[in-house]
Amino acid sequence: MDQHERARLSRRAFLGATAAGAALGIAPWTPAFRVTPAEAATAAPPNFPSSVSVYQQAFRNWSGEIVLDPTWTCAPSSPNDVVTLANWAHANGWRLRPRGMGHGWSPLLEPSGATGNIVLVDTTQHLTSVSVNAGSPASVTAQCGITMLNLLTTLESSGYGLTNTPAPGDLTLGGVLAIDGHGTSVPASGESQVAGHTFGSVSNLVTSLTAVVWDAGNSAYVLKTFQRSDPDIGAFLVNLGRAFVTEATLRVGTNVHLRCESSYTTQVTDLFAPPASAGSSSFAALVNRSGRVETIWFPFTTVPWLKVWSVSPNKPWLSKQVNSPFNYSFSDSVSSQESQYISDIVSGNVSVTPTFENLEMSIVGSGLITTGTWDIWGWAKNTQLYVKPTTLQVTANGYAILCARSDVQRVVSEFYTYLSGQLATYKAAGQYPMNGPWEVRVTGLDRAADCGVPGAVEPLLSAVRPRPDQPQWDTAVWMDLLTIPGTPQSQKFYRETEQWALANYTGSYATVRAEWSKGWAYSGSAAWADPAVLGSTIPASFRAGQPGSANWDTALATLNRYDPGRIYSNSFLDTLLP
Repeated sequence: MDQHERARLSRRAFLGATAAGAALGIAPWTPAFRVTPAEAATAAPPNFPSSVSVYQQAFRNWSGEIVLDPTWTCAPSSPNDVVTLANWAHANGWRLRPRGMGHGWSPLLEPSGATGNIVLVDTTQHLTSVSVNAGSPASVTAQCGITMLNLLTTLESSGYGLTNTPAPGDLTLGGVLAIDGHGTSVPASGESQVAGHTFGSVSNLVTSLTAVVWDAGNSAYVLKTFQRSDPDIGAFLVNLGRAFVTEATLRVGTNVHLRCESSYTTQVTDLFAPPASAGSSSFAALVNRSGRVETIWFPFTTVPWLKVWSVSPNKPWLSKQVNSPFNYSFSDSVSSQESQYISDIVSGNVSVTPTFENLEMSIVGSGLITTGTWDIWGWAKNTQLYVKPTTLQVTANGYAILCARSDVQRVVSEFYTYLSGQLATYKAAGQYPMNGPWEVRVTGLDRAADCGVPGAVEPLLSAVRPRPDQPQWDTAVWMDLLTIPGTPQSQKFYRETEQWALANYTGSYATVRAEWSKGWAYSGSAAWADPAVLGSTIPASFRAGQPGSANWDTALATLNRYDPGRIYSNSFLDTLLP
């Protein structure tokens, strides 16, 4: 067997494992194999810098929906290596795609099946240094290949933490900044914001960042550091992978202990009741009491998994102290019974969906009891991080709905009424387009002053950028609908939901923005494929109410100016960010 045949067999094995993993919800992509230039079936990139090793490696994103054949990949050892790579790519007509952990849904790295002159640049092997800058104000400087787990662990050891951070620990800082990663928190009633923290996205904490950009004076790509007061940084703070950020400094504040209470006794109809009848167990009431709420509701069940965090300096007597994250072990793997239902659904036997949904909720209920994790307490990250790589892989749409804090209950109630009614209509036709949960979180907006830099600019492409013309909007409600990839009717259902949301949350009441890492722009047969949403609706959502000198068009012009050769783009970004 020759080298090319071994490479082809490796590819077939990888793609077969990918299909099985996506269907059964088992562990996500890992580097299963590498193909050296000598073994590759295609020619190596021409004139590739000798200081950086290049190899072919297959890729699958977290949900298994984006799969790349063995693609030329490298792992630079330093930011200067990235400069070398950028100038090589520019001179030779290739593109560089900064790659983190692949824990995302949208094709910002590459669309599935992409081919051509592409080199994936793995930031996770070497671009991982971190240092904490104690003092007042405190900050952390980290290279963008570091995972959020390692970043938060380092901060914790020095007495610092973040208020808002995504639930997975296997995200890189660069990936989180690219898509305005967030958690769930707003100020509770009577709570004051602590210096060094933000209720917006992680991007809003950046005080400076370094990127590899085009320097017209030198006719070359160079390392350039942007300060938060530099208007140009606004395009880099949330860049959608249209730039290569190597390092960032973030403002941080004193770490806190959080208590996270999980329950599954609140009726979903009470949680999402209309504002006029909403009581003490409503979503808005819980947000007002604690500021930190997440709901996970499986359709065709009557109670959601409800998580409520609260700042708690001392351990409550009944709480279980946790000294590490990922404490919900019952959600970290997929049972054989779950796998069978998933296989049935993907093969077209969708009638098992209600049974599957109730099984999922029963696993939550029994799991919280058997693991004793219905009431946990510890340092912030140990209650905030709970999604592991082995958690059931599902696809998800995602939107941030900007509104006034006083309208939060109306926002979630209207969505619940729509969702439950639409699912009932599909059920009556024998169809079940959704078989995962509806997840709801809430955050503040990216108010630039939170980073503590005088004259700080806002992230231009952040989904939670404030609207100057709607000063009453101080809150974002994040909505995600999850389902197993390949579920019949799901694409049609996602399009209907998106179009309903865009029509419902309008005017001075609310507005909708895409959650960059998730699914949006549904055509009815695919995500990220509706030309009207891509070319008109999304750009308009970042122009409306913003000054002409700092809006969607400003961000695109800035990114193009610092990368005129578009070496940091792909075929999808060429459409979204022309």
